Amino acid sequence: MIKKIFWIAGEKSGDLHASIVLQKLKDLKPDWVNFGIGGPHMQEFGFKPLFPFERFSVMGFSEILKHILFFWKVEKKIKNIFRQNSPDLIILVDYPGLNMRIAKMAESFQIPVLYFISPQFWAWKYKRIFKLKKFTDQIAYILPFEKKYFAKHEVNSVYVGHPIAEEIEINLNKIDFAKKYKLNSNKKWLGFLPGSRDNEIKKMLPEYLKAMTEFNPETHEFLLSRASSVNDDVFKSFLKEAKTQPKIIESDRYEMIKHSDFMVVTSGTATIETAFLGTPFLIAYRTSKLSYELGKRFIKIDRIGLPNIVLDKDLIPELIQNEVNGVNIAANIKRFLESEIEYEEMKNELKEIHDLLQKKTASTEVAKIVTELIDE
Repeated sequence: MIKKIFWIAGEKSGDLHASIVLQKLKDLKPDWVNFGIGGPHMQEFGFKPLFPFERFSVMGFSEILKHILFFWKVEKKIKNIFRQNSPDLIILVDYPGLNMRIAKMAESFQIPVLYFISPQFWAWKYKRIFKLKKFTDQIAYILPFEKKYFAKHEVNSVYVGHPIAEEIEINLNKIDFAKKYKLNSNKKWLGFLPGSRDNEIKKMLPEYLKAMTEFNPETHEFLLSRASSVNDDVFKSFLKEAKTQPKIIESDRYEMIKHSDFMVVTSGTATIETAFLGTPFLIAYRTSKLSYELGKRFIKIDRIGLPNIVLDKDLIPELIQNEVNGVNIAANIKRFLESEIEYEEMKNELKEIHDLLQKKTASTEVAKIVTELIDE
């Protein structure tokens, strides 16, 4: 009998992380049907999406409220699927707002659930760990320090390694990268990752562009990543009046991170990618005033950057909300570029993260769990 797996990966990063598992599963079980919520990376390996993927890429309290009717319709359709065409397994990938509700729904239909990349309950909504224990059959977690929480509450879980260890590929060395983008290797390269959502671009990019004006273009190169998910008109609108025109990097983001002397990274998955690649950087985060004020009341940790949380120390500077301005960003960059001791200390600490995250191969480990759960 052909097995059916229902997936929910509602964000760009989740789509990528899930795709490496799908690729492995396709090799092992080519006849199995994989469908649900997922993006272009998953679709490359035969995944069948039921909804427009871009509709799920919303972030923050106020932003989600604007899309509440859409999510209500999604949940209604998923419930009908579970009732009429029950899958053999549900795989939830990060994205806790929707996925926690679907996990509870799945239990009522007695469908087994694997949660790959668990919600960050240790940051806020700690009680989610009890729901995870109740509504999931297995958790595949990707951050080593989470083990202590799952062990404390006897949650069925296993560390599978971080998927970025498989996803990141460097195809251009620094010399070839410099030739492709006409960069001067004698200058200091400053890279900027403003985010993958339009609302992130609107909040972060203007300040990143202002930070560039604090440096001499005769001695510095400015590299700006543009994610394919960002609206082209929104992105270009900020560059039209910018005093400094950076080199736009679209398809070689990992090379940009690897070869830059320093990075400025919007909080999110990119922070752990930058840490893994070993380039010193700072983390910046700004959201709507409403989302920020609400968030302050619920978030239980002092750090927002995953690398700092993994290492349990304040290694990488974090600029939050009103601290995110061109002058502050530039001052932090200069601090590290002008201090060889601090710069090398950060590089050495980042090597520890690199080693921690690649101890296991996520695609192999998760595919093994999937086949075991379905066979059971």
